[in-house]
Amino acid sequence: MVETESEAETQAAQVPKSVLDETEAGGGKYLGDFLEGPRNRRFEMLEVFRIALEFIRGFRAFHFLGPTVTVFGSARFSEGHEYYIMAREIGRRIADAGFVTMTGGGPGVMEAANRGAMEAGGLSVGSNIVLPHEQRPNQYIDRWVDFDYFFVRKLMLLKYSQAFVILPGGFGTLDELFETSTLIQTGKLHGFPLVLMGHDFWDPLLDFVRDTMVKAGTIGRADYDRFVVTDSSEVAIAHILHFATESYGLRWTKRLRPRWILGEQGAPKKVSDQ
Repeated sequence: MVETESEAETQAAQVPKSVLDETEAGGGKYLGDFLEGPRNRRFEMLEVFRIALEFIRGFRAFHFLGPTVTVFGSARFSEGHEYYIMAREIGRRIADAGFVTMTGGGPGVMEAANRGAMEAGGLSVGSNIVLPHEQRPNQYIDRWVDFDYFFVRKLMLLKYSQAFVILPGGFGTLDELFETSTLIQTGKLHGFPLVLMGHDFWDPLLDFVRDTMVKAGTIGRADYDRFVVTDSSEVAIAHILHFATESYGLRWTKRLRPRWILGEQGAPKKVSDQ
């Protein structure tokens, strides 16, 4: 279809002002227009560049973190909830094992894991999603990057990690769990550990996976066997460490050095590093 100049002007006039304007704080926000179907080509191209810039910001911020474990889970559990307490302990053990703790940067399980890591003296980072009414970065993060696009943020949570710990959560957590599983199943991601915390929460779902999906042949038995479910943070970290050192050959060595000319950021220094 040929787009005339008058048609382009009409379409441009229909694009919300939020798409056209850069915010005064810098970095302009495209609020929800990306998935609303075809738009004027100029705006689609601008969106492509904006997406690329988000990738670059994430790459620069996280490239030098070192061995990392990502923790997924709900933003809705408050301090004192059993899953908040569990996530805080997981963060502490991840840090004690020498890994960086990465989360989605928000409240609930994410805050608890970051908090445990920071309290143990480990490096705590977040990939935060910018939402209209919620999710500001929690206070227990040494470094974070704000993302406008869920798929960019999700890639950052996967790209730099050697293991994934999944605590109870909602649709977002299930999306992260099954996308990670799919990437491992299809060979797009190495077969890193997938540890699910909380038998009471996850067992009914895994029963469905085993008794329905495996039985129907929609996934293989090996896809189901990949999941490790436990209530023990000690068991979770032991499994991750065994895989990292024995199966993957991970060894703790000197960190790579960032290049300032590329705008790269090294890992923040902790007290123990100084």
